[in-house]
Amino acid sequence: MSGSGARSARLAQVLLWVVPALWSSNYIIARLANGVIAPHALALGRWSFALAFMLPFVARELLKDGAPWRREWRQLLVLGGTGMWICGAWVYLGGQSTTATNIALIYAATPVAIAALSVKLLHERMSMAQRVAVGFALAGVLFIIVKGDIGNLMAVRFTVGDGWIVGAAISWTVYSVMLRLWPSVLSPAARLAAIIMGGIVVLLPFTLAEWASGPALPFTPMAAGLVLLAAVVPGVLSYTAYSYLQRELGASRTALLLYLAPVYGAFNAWLLLGELPGWHHAVGAALILPSIWLATRR
Repeated sequence: MSGSGARSARLAQVLLWVVPALWSSNYIIARLANGVIAPHALALGRWSFALAFMLPFVARELLKDGAPWRREWRQLLVLGGTGMWICGAWVYLGGQSTTATNIALIYAATPVAIAALSVKLLHERMSMAQRVAVGFALAGVLFIIVKGDIGNLMAVRFTVGDGWIVGAAISWTVYSVMLRLWPSVLSPAARLAAIIMGGIVVLLPFTLAEWASGPALPFTPMAAGLVLLAAVVPGVLSYTAYSYLQRELGASRTALLLYLAPVYGAFNAWLLLGELPGWHHAVGAALILPSIWLATRR
């Protein structure tokens, strides 16, 4: 491996542990947004601001040499619809009527689905050790979700909001695999900006329909702050890093970072809300952390 290749691999390994911390902020944003800003308005504002942040850095690449990336416009619309509309507004819609436990249970299936599709469609290989690691990571997530008591799993009740989350989880699986399956002439950052453009095109009519269907919520400083936070942290930073990780590690191994969300969520609850982690968090982390290392090493 060349020097630049080794540096890229090391950066990817670092980002693998950082990106879940960025993504976990979206759970807090979704919870705070209820009654403050409508789901599609939040998603459209999030990605519009994200695009504005990115354009000064990627405009030259997007405009050079006749913009050959425009031949990818159909793919960009699909990626924008799955990654920015469904995985954005639908999560906020579901969060209005379901619980964090249900969301975590539903999303726990996505890394396994992404890994299966990646092996099938992308011909990515996973060794037996990596397959075992995926199993242990999934077990660790479920252990945290049920708080060490399988009876809690039997007590889970699903609501209409869970349908939105199931759709978002399926969409994230499609987005992750298609992002890797479809090659692009653009760098990860410039490609993300182009995908955001596609997402805004898809989001706009649904946002207008949402606005016309009932009384609009006033755009308060709180709403503006949530939009800006969502644009930067779980938006530009996490999506750009995710694209980079897929290029370096592949779709199946990158998907495993979703299993770190419960660990980061417990830490954030302790840091921000004063909720002390339980023993089930320690056991779950003991299963998840070494499994992620084993499954993602080259």
